[in-house]
Amino acid sequence: MTRQASSTHVSPFQALHTLPLNAVEITDGFWKNKQDINGTDSLSHGYAMLEDSGALDNLRIAAGALTGEHRGMRFQDSDVYKWLEAASYELVRADSASLRQQIDSVIDLIAAAQEADGYINSYYQIKFKPEDRFTHEDHDHELYCAGHLIEAAVAHHRATGSPRLLDIARRFVEHIDHVFGKGKREEAPGHQGIELALVELYRETGEPKYLALAEFFVDERGKNTMRGWVHFTPSYYQDRVPVRENDRVEGHAVRALYLTSGMADLYLETGEQALLDAMLRQWHDFTDRKMYITGGAGARHFDEAFGDPYELPDDSGYCETCAAIASIMWNWRLLQITGQARYADVIERTLYNGFLSGVSLDGRAFFYVNPLLVRDSHVREPWYQCACCPPNVMRLLASLSRYLLTVSEREVQIHQYATARFRGDVPGAGSVCLNMETNYPWDGSVTLTVTEAGSGDWRLRLRVPQWCTAAQVRLNGQSVEATFEGGYLILSGPRKAGDVIALDLPMTPRLTRAHPYVASARGSVALERGPLVYCLEAVDQDEAVSLLNVQLDPNAAFQAAHRADLLGGTVTLSGHGYALDLTPWQNQLYLPYDHSSNTARNPIELHFIPYHQWGNRGAGPMRVWIPVA
Repeated sequence: MTRQASSTHVSPFQALHTLPLNAVEITDGFWKNKQDINGTDSLSHGYAMLEDSGALDNLRIAAGALTGEHRGMRFQDSDVYKWLEAASYELVRADSASLRQQIDSVIDLIAAAQEADGYINSYYQIKFKPEDRFTHEDHDHELYCAGHLIEAAVAHHRATGSPRLLDIARRFVEHIDHVFGKGKREEAPGHQGIELALVELYRETGEPKYLALAEFFVDERGKNTMRGWVHFTPSYYQDRVPVRENDRVEGHAVRALYLTSGMADLYLETGEQALLDAMLRQWHDFTDRKMYITGGAGARHFDEAFGDPYELPDDSGYCETCAAIASIMWNWRLLQITGQARYADVIERTLYNGFLSGVSLDGRAFFYVNPLLVRDSHVREPWYQCACCPPNVMRLLASLSRYLLTVSEREVQIHQYATARFRGDVPGAGSVCLNMETNYPWDGSVTLTVTEAGSGDWRLRLRVPQWCTAAQVRLNGQSVEATFEGGYLILSGPRKAGDVIALDLPMTPRLTRAHPYVASARGSVALERGPLVYCLEAVDQDEAVSLLNVQLDPNAAFQAAHRADLLGGTVTLSGHGYALDLTPWQNQLYLPYDHSSNTARNPIELHFIPYHQWGNRGAGPMRVWIPVA
């Protein structure tokens, strides 16, 4: 167990080196709780759902061990592969004989279903003839499923050292390489995912043809030919222009961000500047004009897609959980390439809000869609017919420790804060061990203790989140001069075992407004504290109050309260507001505008909870953007 997924320590074009998965262990606190629930409840629930949904039976039918019809979506196999990837990461975090047995049984099933020529896709194996394979690439997800098989195989190999699943994946890739390429079938997959997976397989095996195949699929995109279902256009598939010419995120949000993640991986191996330039243009389009305050991505339900600039509706916003995960993946790669804190800031915003809202507190129910305004009810489901999000959540949580730290020459960078232990080699400084303790995200105090100091001078780079305006750092109880550069506080000099670095990131409630072009948020504010976006949930308000007619007093002093008894532990915020008197509007949808009249209002107290925790106490209304009184 010496490497981790998305490990790029052998990649030539990177500013920061990722670490082996077992070099960083989350040991307590907020994220340890989430990982424990994921490992004990979500993964077992997920396996049961793979059985109930027919995903495992589809493979049994393809293997000839069962008779019947294919059940579920044409990409049902990918649910199995994502679960396998998550389970493999979990073995590194908390090894389990029963989980190993489940993993081995699923790998046995995949091996039995694989054809002699390496092909495996239960949908096509059950429903179609061999000559029909790879004939509907705009829509049929064969290469998308292959990508998730590859990711699972790499994760399993890194976690266990066993080549069993890796050999299966490599046989399929050999088959794909025989079918696709210059002078062969020249087209790109309708749903991206195989591109980044092939680069990861290249890293794991050193086989150059896998990198070349990834580059081929990226190069093939942009011919303006993809259609799929009749109502989709090439933009939906990111096929409008060649990737190096694109200046916007567009179309299906998950596909778009899996593609940019694959482009980032290609850049890390090739250093092709045109790829990086295109990604940076798209990143600015995303973060400057198309990203929700929660980090959510995708405004439109119709095609799960990005909208126009500033098209960010709160009630009908899509914000698919998988798109939040894809954004984290992309920004993680951009962070490795550039070392710039802004990418870690987006990861933090997305991780604590748009991603974490996607899973219930008990780890057994999931949101596919994450709106910012719910008028009636919106509930998490145990599983979905299209179940891409639940196992995607599982694989991110199981591998979460990789996002905390990186290293470079004589330097350790800390990007995300959690109670954790780091032990690893720092280039030029030898073996270093740090213990990090914090009650983040509820509290901004972070303590780092050096237990193994390495040799000579080395730097510790601590990210100051974009929301923090008064960070302070102390060394062994004394104020210390630290350089602030690119969003990080930098402490230089020799360290010794027993050194204690205390970082304070004060968390005060703050009001945030949106660009005036965001019509759904005009005249409104959102409440934030630390990395958390807050919301109103009807269950916390007076029963006579409707969330649709509340106003917030922008001059109110918000009171933060630690509540161990609520939602498994939380910090609530309370402040002054108003409820509009709607008496004049009885049986009236429209009234004449009168400059001299103001709708009467009654003072109320408004009670906020973190957005990611809403929907865990039954169905009911919720709101993020609150009109200002």
